[in-house]
Amino acid sequence: MNIMQERYKNEIAPALFKSFGFKNVMQVPRIKKVVVNIGLGEALDNPKALEAATSDLMQITGQKPVQTKARKSIANFKLREGRLIGTKVTLRGPRMWAFIDRLLNVALPRVRDFRGVSPNAFDGRGNYTLGLKDQLVFPEIEYDKIDKLRGMEVTIVTSAPNDDQARALLQMLGMPFSKSPNFGDKKEA
Repeated sequence: MNIMQERYKNEIAPALFKSFGFKNVMQVPRIKKVVVNIGLGEALDNPKALEAATSDLMQITGQKPVQTKARKSIANFKLREGRLIGTKVTLRGPRMWAFIDRLLNVALPRVRDFRGVSPNAFDGRGNYTLGLKDQLVFPEIEYDKIDKLRGMEVTIVTSAPNDDQARALLQMLGMPFSKSPNFGDKKEA
């Protein structure tokens, strides 16, 4: 069993049970899955980009990615329905816990000028999406072997019915939320 999963089972779940006053242990929020996604608009012009992104994602997650297709045609983007435009991996079980452990303890501390992740990136249903600007924050990726820096989205899907319970769960797991109350707001001076 992964250290993070063990910590969730022995410390975090009982603490959440007590703090939210649940009547049943099945009400305690847990992480269902993690989806790692790389969208590639450049794949329309450069088919090699999709192969490179797929191999990067496979190295990071340890699982073979699925290539995603466009659902509808958009003329302004020169996009046709059915064209390959991205790649994604859905992680569950031990691989999910290992990835979360590496994300929180290895990858996020390696982000340049890191001041925490946005506490406002929840979707209203208890799921959290985090955007990373490049794949080099993961130690599995070697700088010399990549062709281009690519960003990715990491979506953590929880069983929490609302954002407050999900935020408490991720905070207890060690998600470094930013302290600033206006993280996403851009105000001019």
